[in-house]
Amino acid sequence: MANDVHFMKQALIEAQKAYDLGEVPIGAIIVMDDKIVSRGYNLRETTQNVIKHAEIVAIENACKAIGSWRLENATIYITQEPCSMCAGAIIQARIRKVVYGTKDPKNGAHESQLRLFDIPFNHRVEVVSNILAEESQTLIKDFFNALRNKRNTL
Repeated sequence: MANDVHFMKQALIEAQKAYDLGEVPIGAIIVMDDKIVSRGYNLRETTQNVIKHAEIVAIENACKAIGSWRLENATIYITQEPCSMCAGAIIQARIRKVVYGTKDPKNGAHESQLRLFDIPFNHRVEVVSNILAEESQTLIKDFFNALRNKRNTL
């Protein structure tokens, strides 16, 4: 649990980078052997590429870092419950464990809308949720409140 909190704080740093760019503040890191091998944050608006979610960016960076698409001994830390696209990528990358902060009531693919990690694919994923959920949720709420306030002043 202490490691999960430590690494989720690192994912929150990535989420803050997204926030600072005007992106939905979701961050992810991938850890292997207690070392961070990659980082990612939402870049969808910046790149105008729909698949540039934090998880996808982190997975791409991890694959480059270790020279393989198989991330079998990895844990991914995400500030928000992954969507179906990202959950599918996590399964395909054979990531061993997912740790996330807050739920995503509209798009979450683990407990909010779908239970993708419970389907018996060729690879099973261990999931831990609610790690620094309040901090993750606060960052997202602050982002959308600031966005609404900005629109209302225009």
